Amino acid sequence: MTQYQIAVIVGSLRRDSLNRKLANAIVKLAPSDFSFKQVNIGDLPLYNQDEDDHQTEAVKRIKAEIKAAHGLLFVTAEYNRSIPGVLKNAIDHASRPYGQSAWTGKPAGILGVSVGANGTAMAQQHLRNVLAYLDIQTLGQPEAFLQDKDGLFDQDGQIGAHSKQFLQAWRDRYVGWVKQHAA
Repeated sequence: MTQYQIAVIVGSLRRDSLNRKLANAIVKLAPSDFSFKQVNIGDLPLYNQDEDDHQTEAVKRIKAEIKAAHGLLFVTAEYNRSIPGVLKNAIDHASRPYGQSAWTGKPAGILGVSVGANGTAMAQQHLRNVLAYLDIQTLGQPEAFLQDKDGLFDQDGQIGAHSKQFLQAWRDRYVGWVKQHAA
């Protein structure tokens, strides 16, 4: 049986991030042949093309973690109707220098949770545009724009009963997508 390694990229650095909470909870719904590793993006310097030939150890680390993964899971907040700067910074670092992208061909899924009713819809759309350019094979349906309200998480921080069926259906499609597209 193949063991699928998934790199999880959380687009929020906040200690009590709802999206980190979602990332931690969704992995518990995964089948036993999937394992997940959150990629630390908080220690990356701001991207500067002048440094492409002298990448920091943090940049080399995330590129290696992404390259080693069979698939990607982006769990992102929405800031000002787009993706957080820290996420874009990580994407840019791992895609450079030109022709040496760690992202190419990886299957990916996108989730996001927000207190707003739109539940990260705009951020996810912007992220899809960026990922398409990087030749990341992104799961199109079902989309998951989650609003943080009673029942999304239970008292233990796991997916709540009211949300579990929807997120298990999303997980099933994601698992199939990774198995179909993983190299």
